Amino acid sequence: MLTRAIRVKQRLCIKRTTTRKNICRIFHYDKIMGQRQDSFSGPVVMGDPDIIMSQKAHGTTEFPVQSNLRYNCDGEVADRICCYNRHYAEHSGYWLKTSFMKEIDENSGEITFYDSVSGKPLFIAPRGRTFDEFVRESKAHGWPSFRDDEVVWENVRILPDGETVSIDGTHLGHNIPDGNNRYCINLVSVAGNPN
Repeated sequence: MLTRAIRVKQRLCIKRTTTRKNICRIFHYDKIMGQRQDSFSGPVVMGDPDIIMSQKAHGTTEFPVQSNLRYNCDGEVADRICCYNRHYAEHSGYWLKTSFMKEIDENSGEITFYDSVSGKPLFIAPRGRTFDEFVRESKAHGWPSFRDDEVVWENVRILPDGETVSIDGTHLGHNIPDGNNRYCINLVSVAGNPN
């Protein structure tokens, strides 16, 4: 059932042309999965969407995304997805079109992924699996996919509808469990430089 729902999420991705870039509209997690939860299994730290994702100086964040994002991520797309968005995602497979796979490989060890707005560490991967397993799972789902052991819980919160956000209000992606928590995250949201 969950695997089918994941496929449905990818099929429901509707391309929307803007004046400069295409972005994907992802239907709300709770519409796809048919659930809203007060908690998820594992070490998940839940967040209050009314507080974390409230209107701030720059959308849901105090500041725009960093000007020099890693992996040649598009700053304009990143700003829209990270700061002014609760429903959109980069295209499925976008991360493979960046320089990520050219800059990172199995010899890189654990890679720290930083908030594109605040520069705080959000994910450290791969942990508890190989680089090849991390890449294979991410390719299968279309977005970098992280597991509970790879989340920096001091800086990441999961909202009741599965939306995954930083404590600073950056939209990251969604938790789409497949028996265990799996965080499908936009690379543009975690391509920041450390603060």
